[in-house]
Amino acid sequence: MPVLIEVATVIDAPAAVVFDLELDVDVHAASLPGTGETATTSTGLRRPGPGDEVTFRARHVGVRWRTTSRVTAHERPHRFVDEQVRGPFRSLHHEHLFEAVTAHRTRMTDRLSVTAPAGPLGGAVARLVLAPYLRRLLRRRAAHVQRAAESAGE
Repeated sequence: MPVLIEVATVIDAPAAVVFDLELDVDVHAASLPGTGETATTSTGLRRPGPGDEVTFRARHVGVRWRTTSRVTAHERPHRFVDEQVRGPFRSLHHEHLFEAVTAHRTRMTDRLSVTAPAGPLGGAVARLVLAPYLRRLLRRRAAHVQRAAESAGE
């Protein structure tokens, strides 16, 4: 059974600016400096487009992780979706939504659905350990994007 996580952040910047920062793999990797995260796109570009893949490598909870996701939807500046194609989870679907609150204010919403391996035991671990951890990661990343977007307008 998938675990669903949603984090919303209001950012004082236009939706296109927030969208571009959220999609930028260098901004993504810099958002959690303690993990040693790197992100490489299949095209070599910092901002992947429809069908492009991104491979992430990082250390989380003392374990080295590697996962590859594909951009399966790309509707700038409103929405993009990435889905795991290789990695530790049975499935991972991450929808990024950008709603203009005003011309210069955006509500960025991360909706993450993760299914852990290992059946019912994996599901219990996902609910009790993985979901709170991923929620914290999404909040940290959102705060990083918020700082970058809001300082870009200064």
